[in-house]
Amino acid sequence: MKPIAVCMVSPEQWGDVNPLSRTMLEEAGVKIIGTSTDAIDLAEDRDLFRAMMEKLRIPMAQSGMASDLDQALKIAWRICYPLMVRPSYVLGGRGMEVVHDEDMLREYLTAAVEVTPERPILIDKFLVNAIEAEADAIADGVDAFVPAVMEHIELAGIHSGDSACVIPPVSIPQKHIDTICQYTRKIAIEMKVVGLMNMQYAIAEDTVYVLEANPRASRTVPLVSKVCGISMARIATQIMLGKKLADLNLRHRHIPHFGVKEAVFPFNMFQEVDPVLGPEMRSTGEVLGLADSFGLAYSKAQEATQQPLPSEGTVLITVTEADKAAIVDTARAFSKLGFNIIATKGTYNYLIEKGVKAQQILKLHEGRPNIIDSIKNNAIQLIVNTPIGRRSQNDDSYIRKAAIKYKIPYITTATAAAATAKGIAARAGRQNVVKSLQSYHADLV
Repeated sequence: MKPIAVCMVSPEQWGDVNPLSRTMLEEAGVKIIGTSTDAIDLAEDRDLFRAMMEKLRIPMAQSGMASDLDQALKIAWRICYPLMVRPSYVLGGRGMEVVHDEDMLREYLTAAVEVTPERPILIDKFLVNAIEAEADAIADGVDAFVPAVMEHIELAGIHSGDSACVIPPVSIPQKHIDTICQYTRKIAIEMKVVGLMNMQYAIAEDTVYVLEANPRASRTVPLVSKVCGISMARIATQIMLGKKLADLNLRHRHIPHFGVKEAVFPFNMFQEVDPVLGPEMRSTGEVLGLADSFGLAYSKAQEATQQPLPSEGTVLITVTEADKAAIVDTARAFSKLGFNIIATKGTYNYLIEKGVKAQQILKLHEGRPNIIDSIKNNAIQLIVNTPIGRRSQNDDSYIRKAAIKYKIPYITTATAAAATAKGIAARAGRQNVVKSLQSYHADLV
């Protein structure tokens, strides 16, 4: 009997696996079950993967690879700011950053990373205000099955491991969901994936763009399995051992409930660390909230992270210029729920102009009483603060750090703030009802 090997490394570790070791295993007659190592290498090679997307006529954002500052500036001029940049020699989002102008790009290249011809940086066009989505699939080399599409609650720019997500999607049009399923199936078949695969997408200007393919199990597989009532790992194992999708009679079922994944962060243990989210992953775990409505599922997920949403009190809103238009409806929702709203000068003036009742509060450098005084006096029950870019983060990081120190729920994106308002509204006046996972699965049709 020939020996069998199963690749069990994480995506962050795969690049560290010596190609010679894989070759030696194959030359020794060891059969690696599931997806081939060549397919995994194809997914990690940007040039080969882009060529495959062009062959399949699947859109990708413009990109380039630079080994020095001049090359990076030329790529930036060609594809235009903002950019998503990261070192080519690391995975998992480490060293990744959104760059908004030439000064930030120069700073990144001179201070943040080592750039050489052997260690270039990857530069992608950053899709502004894009909705991110992902799909986990089971494939047998000739066909693929996608149980559901997962929508990220935070917009593009937040690492997928740190973003809250919902199944089924709540704002993605059905035509884009169908496109994501179609693209996922085409890519899985082209790569001859056998087992599990995860796909990342961004939706911008009515177009679905592929971000990356991960021909392996992802951290979302258990969540998709629970929400959809399908044992993805067990089925994928059967396929890796020789079965075909056609043998398993899989079918799509209507999902009448909602599952919200929320990330768990270690910031309470590191109170001097700014908890703002970005393209570099910072979470250490995740939870799942299940309910008959999106709002209630989101509320349950927040409670599971030990940061339950308040039912009354005062909300502090201080957002960047880019987020002011998006925060107005959320502020109105908080006000309708009975919350008092306080805001810093710029946000306060904008809310008043839009007819939202609010009170102004001073920032730390503007005098007293200020935000920190109110936090210490337990006069604030929820904080909405949306920084953007490294320069702005340094201005108001004290607000987020104080929220952690004094255990006040805080939100750092406008989309999460909107979801929070829905979560509080759904929870209002409702008693906690425990419903088993089996009961949710029984409602699937």
